Amino acid sequence: MNRVIARKLAANVSRLKVRQEYFCTDAAARVSVFNRGQSSQEHKEKNDFANNIQQYDIAIVGGGMVGMALACSLASMPLTKHLNVAIIDSNPALGSRVRLNKGDPPDARVSTVTPATISLFKDVGAWQYIEQNRHAYFDKMQVWDYTGLGYTRYNARDINKEVLGCVVENKVLHDSLLSCIETTDFQKTFHPSRLTSMTLHPSSSSMGMDSTLLKTPSSSLGHLAKLELSDGKSIFAKLVVGADGGKSRVRELAGFKTTGWNYSQDAIICTVEHSVENQCAWQRFLPAGPIALLPLGNNFSNIVWTMNPKEALNRKLMNEDDFVKDTNAALDYGYGPHPKSSLLEMGDMFSWLRGDVTLSATEGFEVPPKVVKLASERMVFPLSLKHANDYASKRVVLIGDAAHTVHPLAGQGVNMGFGDALALSRVIAEGIAVGIDIGEVTMLKKYEEERKRANIMMMAILDGFQKAYSVDFGPLNLLRAAVFHGANYISPLKRNIISYASGDQRLPLFS
Repeated sequence: MNRVIARKLAANVSRLKVRQEYFCTDAAARVSVFNRGQSSQEHKEKNDFANNIQQYDIAIVGGGMVGMALACSLASMPLTKHLNVAIIDSNPALGSRVRLNKGDPPDARVSTVTPATISLFKDVGAWQYIEQNRHAYFDKMQVWDYTGLGYTRYNARDINKEVLGCVVENKVLHDSLLSCIETTDFQKTFHPSRLTSMTLHPSSSSMGMDSTLLKTPSSSLGHLAKLELSDGKSIFAKLVVGADGGKSRVRELAGFKTTGWNYSQDAIICTVEHSVENQCAWQRFLPAGPIALLPLGNNFSNIVWTMNPKEALNRKLMNEDDFVKDTNAALDYGYGPHPKSSLLEMGDMFSWLRGDVTLSATEGFEVPPKVVKLASERMVFPLSLKHANDYASKRVVLIGDAAHTVHPLAGQGVNMGFGDALALSRVIAEGIAVGIDIGEVTMLKKYEEERKRANIMMMAILDGFQKAYSVDFGPLNLLRAAVFHGANYISPLKRNIISYASGDQRLPLFS
């Protein structure tokens, strides 16, 4: 009896152990499956996060001429052509381009590009596209003032060059750069949007990532600049380039301070037509500001006329016939006489400084070709001088009008911007060559040092000319005339002035 009871108890215990083992095994399996599922979900979320992040080496904010010149320069250099670049600009022309036609009406907005800028465009492969569209080289320039005293001529022969520059519509310059970048395998992404905010040193909380996620390969995002765009996207970059013009959002968000002033002058610009071809660049200084007549090809020229804001508004609104009449007066006998031949003989007093003969000094005064009609709308822009106190900080750098704006009297503004683009691309290449982070401030300061020195010198010269011609005073008029004639007849000085205006980084001093 006792044996029977013992066997039954043993059997019951055995069944309980089997059930216990089953439930334990089942529970462990369920826990294992749960853990695997959780791990898989976390891994999937991390991968999805990483895949959705738009991370770039460089974010260029501003896809205008200077921003695109930087992109093309980077694409053309062996050390930088592998970089992944974002170009942020809300201009629809970047996404849906309209092909240019030589027969299209000329635009009012043009640039006078120097030989140094032409070399840049040739080096990156963009100049070939300009040659397919309307443009005009010029090899001589005449500058004079309304008093009939100051006069000088410049010729490319004076510095053994073929041309002094080339006048090109801005839309042609921009389109040539877009055409150039399209033909490369450069990794570029256009974002048709605006920059709304920028975080230069994102923390884990600002990026919405937990500490576990920061241990993934995307942890490097903590060392990048974060850009929020108006379309709701966020992108990250090692370096942010502000190429977004005089009202730069990058400059504002990065906290760069500026120094400058308004000139209380406006520039009225337009394209005009002649009955003959214009092959010279003309500039006359008038009491209210200079007027420039720049050749554009096909009997067209561009006008850049500086005056006080009230006069600019009046001339923008006046009928075409009256505007053409005023323009011809400003370029001919209006405001004062032509320079007299007897004054041109003042060159004899500078003969001891001439050295070799300056060919253009022997050429007489010429009257510019007459304007017969308007060929574009008239546009008016306020003029100012503005300069960023700093061009660079950690992960941010400024180029073009974002760093400096100048008076247009010598057409140097855009050339200064192209010079910035070339210098920055070279500094980035040098940094890559030695393994430096391209957003490192010590590297970017090399660019700033080079360009700030060149830009401040050019700005000082242009501002000095503007101020010198803001006063109509007899003794000052004579002094200006003497400077004009010195620049015309003193060969070393003349060569240096032409070389400097052509993009060489020499100062306009005796050589």
